[in-house]
Amino acid sequence: MKDFALLFRQANFDYSKESPKEMESRVQKWKDWISNIASQGKLANAATRLVPEGRVLKAGGVITDGPFVEIRELLGGLIVVKAEDLDEATTLAHGCPVIDSGGSVEIRPIYV
Repeated sequence: MKDFALLFRQANFDYSKESPKEMESRVQKWKDWISNIASQGKLANAATRLVPEGRVLKAGGVITDGPFVEIRELLGGLIVVKAEDLDEATTLAHGCPVIDSGGSVEIRPIYV
């Protein structure tokens, strides 16, 4: 088994317009999806959710606020899964709730 990062890229989706019931439903979909991976013994770590605000450090010590929403996609979080290969890791990514709101899942092998 190898470790793969599933990186959740969120589209510029306005979650503030969702009702509490819609938000609760969205959270439950995430819990169910991650629980399904865990029940298969494929979850290597718990979900890591990232706050949208932060800073970006660039060459020359330049620090800017960011990431910026204008880029249309934000890294919203990640999990690490165990899979035999990239194909199996990609299969595990299917059904990720971020896709329902126009986002994407990037699947990347982790160096050991």
